[in-house]
Amino acid sequence: MSLLKTMIKHTAGGQEASAGCEPPLLPPQPPQPAIYVSTGLDIHEIEDARDWPEDMEIDGTLCRRLSPEYFAWLRSRMVTAQTAHKAGKLPEDAWNTLRQRFNAMQELSIREFGEEHLQEVLQSFSPKNYQPPALRPESQEKPVEVPRKDWIYPGNQAWKCKQPVTSQAVAKVDAIREEAMAKGWSEARLFQNQGRFRFPCGEDYGLVCFVDGDQEIGEVTERSIEIIHGPKSGRPSTLRFYNPDVPQPWMKKVED
Repeated sequence: MSLLKTMIKHTAGGQEASAGCEPPLLPPQPPQPAIYVSTGLDIHEIEDARDWPEDMEIDGTLCRRLSPEYFAWLRSRMVTAQTAHKAGKLPEDAWNTLRQRFNAMQELSIREFGEEHLQEVLQSFSPKNYQPPALRPESQEKPVEVPRKDWIYPGNQAWKCKQPVTSQAVAKVDAIREEAMAKGWSEARLFQNQGRFRFPCGEDYGLVCFVDGDQEIGEVTERSIEIIHGPKSGRPSTLRFYNPDVPQPWMKKVED
């Protein structure tokens, strides 16, 4: 695929130009299409992304502009998911959905960047040194309005109570989705924000309801997920969100 380059020449007016002469009008800039992809592999082809930052919230989900490095990071997450699937820790339906989304994204990446260049990036890429998508203060100041939806999980049901969650919280949980599901966590335990009782009563509400603001996600284990609170939260520095679907040390099995 040939690489098109746009050359823009800039000339400054000479001293002989009169002070009252208005600068010439620049021709309108052509649209700059871009592809944005969420960490869950949702694809958004944008017709004109001239003023868009690298990371952008689209339809309530945090996305990043597709690049060879971002493709390599998403591929590393797929390798982790594939390992979990082969070990029987990731359900067949969930794996097939991820695989189909990744294959579509991979085709777009090859179209945009070329297979040879992608292979070069993959050979030197280190997932540990890559910074995942995140909303930053400067990106929020951009005068770009994007349609957003209220997060609802499960989306096909209407429960009695609902706890609002932010796109930042969804992005934090989405970043550890594959790792958590590989260790036995269900999608509902991670993302559900509807319940039979008002939040936080009951066990219906998922991790996404507890990691807003300066709370960050730490260690992920089969039994619990660490929640790290910032110094201004007024709460203990570390809490744990436990998985009620697996045996816990304080649970005792009652024999018949």
